[in-house]
Amino acid sequence: MAILRMDNIGIVVEDMDAAIAFFVELGMELEGRTEAEGPLADQCTGLDGVHCDIAMLRTPDGHSRLELSRYRTPKATADTPRNRPHNILGTHRVMYAVDDLESTLTRLRPHGAELLGDIANFENAYLLCYVRGPEGIIIGLAEQVG
Repeated sequence: MAILRMDNIGIVVEDMDAAIAFFVELGMELEGRTEAEGPLADQCTGLDGVHCDIAMLRTPDGHSRLELSRYRTPKATADTPRNRPHNILGTHRVMYAVDDLESTLTRLRPHGAELLGDIANFENAYLLCYVRGPEGIIIGLAEQVG
């Protein structure tokens, strides 16, 4: 028995519209928006009284998806600082391959993207950087060079 694929990555956000705008500017396509609530949502999440807004985005190649969720009830909680350091245990980052790193950064900055450190050249094969995006999410960007 083996997994078939990784279907999506889910991220809980407070400002759904700002998060969607950020990831659409990055190049993802909004598949749709919906709400989840009731017994099935409670059963899946292990929470009571779930009412959640959901947006599903996909990469241009159609192979990867990102699910953004905004909890109306119960309210989302934060037990760690919003702008956590890069080396904290748990979810590390989401990495995207881009065709033009500088252009991508220029487009994302008006959406609140903040460069962490500098752009690094990894063995003359990739230009790499991390940015902090909406809700403090760390996004990796990689441009293949050479």
